[in-house]
Amino acid sequence: MLTNIGLMQGRLSPLIGNKIQAFPVNNWQREFKIINKTSLNLIEWTLDYKNLSLNPLITTKGKKKIRFLKQKYSIKINSITCDCFMQKPFWKIEKNKKIINFLEKIIIASGELKIKLIVIPLVDKGSIQSINQEKKLLKICESLKKILKKNKVQIIFESDYHPKKLGIFIKKFDRKYFGINYDTGNSASLNYNMNHEFKYYGKRILNVHIKDRKKFGNTVRLGQGNVNFKQLFMNLKKINYKGNLILQTARSKINKHLEEILINLQFLKKIQNEIK
Repeated sequence: MLTNIGLMQGRLSPLIGNKIQAFPVNNWQREFKIINKTSLNLIEWTLDYKNLSLNPLITTKGKKKIRFLKQKYSIKINSITCDCFMQKPFWKIEKNKKIINFLEKIIIASGELKIKLIVIPLVDKGSIQSINQEKKLLKICESLKKILKKNKVQIIFESDYHPKKLGIFIKKFDRKYFGINYDTGNSASLNYNMNHEFKYYGKRILNVHIKDRKKFGNTVRLGQGNVNFKQLFMNLKKINYKGNLILQTARSKINKHLEEILINLQFLKKIQNEIK
């Protein structure tokens, strides 16, 4: 289960503007070198809307550098979290052509870099508030199926919908091109029943964000919140999950970010050993 475990980009860099997550504009290359010193070999890329056109994933020069670093340090990038679309949700914005063009560029860049999954967060500012917003998202996504097929990329949604509602929602989308990103901490924070989540949409989960949160609270170190990690691994085993587990864990309060990651990684290994 821990063979495809990776790290959310930025977790090995200093905080930017006190944000728990942001693209590490001045440190992204160095993260490849740091992660190479751990047992991890996987990074999930992050995209912010600010300066999106300058992100190395978008530019020709940047993509060339990414390929070089992936090969040099034997690091894979299988997925991207598009916080840019949580910051500018195109299913809520009237004049959204520019934003959708960015999404198309991201899909093409993903194809070029062999990245298979694009996470679109339907949470926080991106949370779907009406049936019209949901219909608009579905219509836009339907129009992207050809470009997704051509680039061998899937879009996966991270949602705050109640488990049964999310199960109904994802059935509206073609499973060839769309799935679910399961976030352990967000579900615990919303006090959702994990067994119900896997019952209603478990077979559509293609990526997992690993973090811990208190009920209706903030992100904390793994084991200090309300996520039942033994139950998580058992549910993943039931659906024969072979995808990524991406550490999106709490940041170090004393700027020792690598040490914090290693503590959380050790916790996960301990849990897995306990359920063997």
